[in-house]
Amino acid sequence: MAVDFMELLGAMAQGGMMSSAAGSRAQHAASAIGDMGDLQGLLGALLGGGQAAIGRAGRAVGGNDNLAAAGIGALLGALSGKQKGTGTMGGLGGGLMALLGMMAFKALKNAGQNVNASSGLMAGLMGQPAESTEPTAEDAKLIMLAMLNAAKADGQIEQKELDMIVGNMKESGLGSEGSSFIISQLQAPMATNDIVQAVRGRPDMAAQVYSASLMAIDVDTEAERRYLDNLARAMGLSQRVVQNIQQLAGMSMA
Repeated sequence: MAVDFMELLGAMAQGGMMSSAAGSRAQHAASAIGDMGDLQGLLGALLGGGQAAIGRAGRAVGGNDNLAAAGIGALLGALSGKQKGTGTMGGLGGGLMALLGMMAFKALKNAGQNVNASSGLMAGLMGQPAESTEPTAEDAKLIMLAMLNAAKADGQIEQKELDMIVGNMKESGLGSEGSSFIISQLQAPMATNDIVQAVRGRPDMAAQVYSASLMAIDVDTEAERRYLDNLARAMGLSQRVVQNIQQLAGMSMA
């Protein structure tokens, strides 16, 4: 069975694999973005791509009337650890991709930078025609790998941490194949160069990768701060865009 990277993203949120500050940063970003109309349209597309699928997503997060608020709320609840078991893993992953896409779009736009739509997601945000606004499996995998890479920024992950992650993955309902994939990535060498190459010529995806990396770690060590600085520089993100993303997340590393 193929690995579903959208579900893996949701499992990372549901299983507490993101930083302890991820919930507050995501909440701050959602509040800063503010336009729930935009969020509803985007989240509806991400969670299904079609009326029937939007209906399924609505039922998963508590009803169509407040699809955006409920979807983002389920994501934020999972990140904060207050609402474990809320929504589907794929829905939580879709909510995360929606939030990261909105953060990237706003950060680039507010920096006065032209946003080239390298994905259906960005095309949808820019009001351009697109066959689908759903994130691709490749983009979901890239975001997940970027978050796992950031988690290794301050040193090797110890066995007891891996054991805890396995337990959290099982609690979230993730199958053994998905859990094994995450563990193998955490045990693998840093893949920063691969991530940088994957966003070459895609500033919108580079901004999403940086935003996701902020969600993945507490940024409370010099190694983590240095990692994020080097990542942003290698991906070609301007200082203004980086600052915009940090402000959306309610933090500053200056």
